[in-house]
Amino acid sequence: MIIVKIGGGERINLKGIIKDMAEVNDLTIIIHGANSIRDKLAEQLKYAPKIITSVSGYSSVFSDERLIDLQMMAYAGLRNKRIVELCHQYRINAIGLCGLDGRLVKGKRNNGIRVNENGKTRIIRDLSGKSCELNFHLLDLLIEAGYVPVVTIPIIDEFNQAINSENDDIVALIHSHYRAEKIFHLIEAPGLLCDPRDENSLIPELDIRQLDKIEKNAGGRFKRKIKGIQKVFSYGKTTVFIGDGRSQRPIKNILSGQGTRIHAL
Repeated sequence: MIIVKIGGGERINLKGIIKDMAEVNDLTIIIHGANSIRDKLAEQLKYAPKIITSVSGYSSVFSDERLIDLQMMAYAGLRNKRIVELCHQYRINAIGLCGLDGRLVKGKRNNGIRVNENGKTRIIRDLSGKSCELNFHLLDLLIEAGYVPVVTIPIIDEFNQAINSENDDIVALIHSHYRAEKIFHLIEAPGLLCDPRDENSLIPELDIRQLDKIEKNAGGRFKRKIKGIQKVFSYGKTTVFIGDGRSQRPIKNILSGQGTRIHAL
């Protein structure tokens, strides 16, 4: 089993990723983002998503009803179905799902996000939460029937309402059940970088102990991504690869030694 996490950036080479998957021909589950499409739709609809940063330094998008609607359009709709379409073009029998479908990904809504505003701490409540349970029975049925699940947000909460969550947490939950041998993160960078502004500062290899230091020094969305990768290792041994999703052969390049390799102790 391999898990392929496809970033939501505009320059991600979806065709190259799916072509590589077809040639590698391993049992696969895909999880994907769609932030670039979401932001384009938001601009067209004259809606400006608000970024909030918690007191602990983690950034997220304020998730109101309009933001959830955008996610349904961008993540569960356009991006998801384009990936499914590409899979079929390369003879991969894919099926697209978001966390709502069959209650695939269940979560618990956040009690509130502590933020600093104008020198004061306040609690912001929105439609976001933590993924905490997967419908593994549904995934097992699909995989046993020969389907490749293509999974994304939004997920369903304890009130049966759609909420925003982190795809990296979904990756960790899937790994907790299937114990994936390899997990690929395909992003708009060559891999993990010492300096996010310098693509030549690639970190080729590290172990999970070194992730702690990287997470402490990171900021914004990247800080949250590192936290998600750390959670993966808490669910079982694997190897995580972070590589350039913009390249012509994203997965093949990673398997040939490009990008960043993160391993357990």
